[in-house]
Amino acid sequence: MLYNFKLFSMTALSSNLIKRGPTLFLKGTVILIGIAATGLCGALIYLLLVSDDIGAFKPVILGMILTAIPFFLGLFQAFQLLNYIDSNIAFSDLSVKALKKIKMYSFMISGFYLMAMPYIYYIAERDDAPGGILMGVILVIAPAIIAVFAATLQELLKNAIELKSENDLTV
Repeated sequence: MLYNFKLFSMTALSSNLIKRGPTLFLKGTVILIGIAATGLCGALIYLLLVSDDIGAFKPVILGMILTAIPFFLGLFQAFQLLNYIDSNIAFSDLSVKALKKIKMYSFMISGFYLMAMPYIYYIAERDDAPGGILMGVILVIAPAIIAVFAATLQELLKNAIELKSENDLTV
């Protein structure tokens, strides 16, 4: 009895890789960012529990650990968005909801660090740390930029979905 095995042709395999390559790369990047953030949180927790030398920086470190929650939720939504793109449902309400959640989580992180800025300023002035205030400003601005970018993409995606539905109705 002869068995008929269907082998993948190189053209089909390479076209699938070319089609899904960018999203696979971005998924890998999201996973690596998650691993690095998990390692950083672990190091901060270890530092918080073991070290007695951090003194006034304990609330800052605790705040950084707490902001990891919306950060990881935002990373999960980014991964979901990439899955929607792979599944050819990028122009759907699910993608709009994922972008809305990413925007919300980014604004949460930015707002939390903005509320912590007076304390960061106090510590930086007391310890005469010139980079402390700059780091605090970066921690406020970076998530805000991501939130504005996600809001822009959300509006563009809403408009594209509306145009698509209008075109589907006219055909």
